[in-house]
Amino acid sequence: MIDETNYFLNQVEARLPEAKRASNGGNGSTSLVGRKILITDDDTRNIFALRTALEKYRMGVFAAESGAEAIDVLEKHEDIDVVLMDIMMPEMDGYETIRRIRAQSQWRSHPIIALTAKAMKGDRESCLAAGTSEYISKPVDIDKLIALVRVWLNVSA
Repeated sequence: MIDETNYFLNQVEARLPEAKRASNGGNGSTSLVGRKILITDDDTRNIFALRTALEKYRMGVFAAESGAEAIDVLEKHEDIDVVLMDIMMPEMDGYETIRRIRAQSQWRSHPIIALTAKAMKGDRESCLAAGTSEYISKPVDIDKLIALVRVWLNVSA
């Protein structure tokens, strides 16, 4: 898992402009303090666990329990930096929610990290095709999630 994460982080860092690579120092030091993240998940236990972990990094955490609610939160809080999106939700699943978010010009290239409990072959590709920036399976490895959030904050900055 650590090797996989390092490989991913090095791939993303290699695509960054030279100035961004230098400012990051290659050590994932992007500050999360004050950054805002939206967690979208229909299971309040998952929201609670993620919120608790992310607040330790002094991030502002917003939560939505449905795709429609996530879109509403994004419209009200345009300064959200990253979206965590559960894929398996009733009514409007994560794929459809992501497509609707990406249809809005201000959110076309915004970092969206898909979360799914069904780690099936092809899930990552399906998530990326729907418009996610990256994919992580549940149960979420918080260290890996934090590394991904830092990388995507660098890419979108």
